[in-house]
Amino acid sequence: METLIVVNSPKNWGFRIPSVAVVSARDYLTQTQYAQHRDARVYNLCRSYRYLTLGYYVSLLAEARGHRPLPTIRTIQDVRTQAVVQSLTEDLQTLAQRSLAPLRSPHFTLSIYFGQNLAKRYARLSLALFNLFPAPLLRAYFIRREEAGTRPVSGSKAPPRTRWELESVSTIPASDVPISHRPFVEEAAGRFFAGRVSSRRRRQSQPYELAILTNPQDHNPPSNAKALRRFARAAEAHGMKATFVTRDDYGRLAEFDALFIRATTSVNHFTYRFASRAEVEGLVVIDDPLSIVRCTNKVYLAELLSRHGVRTPPTTLVHVDNLERLQVELRYPCILKRPDGAFSQGVHKVDDAESFRHEALAMLRSSDLIVAQEFVPTTFDWRVGVLDRQVLFVCRYYMAPEHWQIIHWDGDGISDLGRFETMPVEAAPAQVVRTAVRAARLVGDGFYGVDLKEAAGRVAVLEINDNPSVDGDIEDATLGSGLYDRVMAVFRARIEGRRQARQRP
Repeated sequence: METLIVVNSPKNWGFRIPSVAVVSARDYLTQTQYAQHRDARVYNLCRSYRYLTLGYYVSLLAEARGHRPLPTIRTIQDVRTQAVVQSLTEDLQTLAQRSLAPLRSPHFTLSIYFGQNLAKRYARLSLALFNLFPAPLLRAYFIRREEAGTRPVSGSKAPPRTRWELESVSTIPASDVPISHRPFVEEAAGRFFAGRVSSRRRRQSQPYELAILTNPQDHNPPSNAKALRRFARAAEAHGMKATFVTRDDYGRLAEFDALFIRATTSVNHFTYRFASRAEVEGLVVIDDPLSIVRCTNKVYLAELLSRHGVRTPPTTLVHVDNLERLQVELRYPCILKRPDGAFSQGVHKVDDAESFRHEALAMLRSSDLIVAQEFVPTTFDWRVGVLDRQVLFVCRYYMAPEHWQIIHWDGDGISDLGRFETMPVEAAPAQVVRTAVRAARLVGDGFYGVDLKEAAGRVAVLEINDNPSVDGDIEDATLGSGLYDRVMAVFRARIEGRRQARQRP
């Protein structure tokens, strides 16, 4: 993938960034050689992105050609839309208050060069704003305002409380960078492009780029370090350069061809924002945002499986209006599930009506609906991994010692895990495999882990998980490297299919 910096006039560019081609906007827009590039990253550093200017057309036509522009037209529009500027995430608002708290001036301008600022104390804030508005050169304007309702009572000497607010964000031309900042810009650009400029040999052997999203703070991630290394090796064998990214790399998504999420997912979470952004940018993404929405809500899954006649343990939706009735009617023990629980968390076993009422009321404080499911005692649960509507692995997950779940949580984290048994697909009960595939296909064609119970000759689906666990020497115990190979073969096929579709006249 070729990397291009597009500017109005290369002779007036004034920066030295090794190994990156600098071309004029007019050449990029009008010369056949650029229009016929199959793939390129285009860093648009024109003087202006105003509507119908050269800078605007560079990003617009880059998208039409299947290139990867930075900024995109969407970013250009977002920067111009004050409603977007003002709708910052709560995390970013908190970061802004903490970063700017020592300042005494009522105004502050933050210059962001390739996601960085000269002052290290503003590094996280700069990166967060770059992730929200991915453009090479940005300026953010902050203003300190009095918080509503905090003016002291008459006669008090205490000053009113104030709060920093983002007034606006603007892209800036390279010509507006102060001369004293230029060495830093060159250094920041050099770091930004490091590893992005591919040699001819690397482009031939690995023409595609895969981002693998991980979360270093995740105490129970979907894949351990051994599995992540195996995923990366398999990607390279399929002609994809694998790069591990974290939540701080949100602004880099447009550089990649595909995103593989290997962090525990949730809707109100950075993983969902990554999946949504990747989908908008045209990346192949597993798992896609719709799969995350569907699988991370057990209320949705209960309704979906019931509607399509997929057997589950007897399941009821609990809310404040039927709580009293269910307290009497349910069979005990039963399982109460928070809609968005993961890895056996947010799941409680209640043994009688009193404990049901106590636990249900507590859970209903955070969700208007929760799930009650009949408790089916077994020594193990089935887990069937399904990718692209095909079975990838089958495991038995045994209950943790002296516990009713496969993971026994205590107040400080995992206290114990049950043992596992991975087997060839053909050795698993046919009814378990058929039921799992049928359930997964109701969600989509992503990567799912279907949990099932087998009791009294019947198979029932407990839940469907997006982004299922794949740990080295556990889920891959039967297929070995073949498991990772099959995952990456799906990515490669989808990337090529998407590119071919874009190139059709």
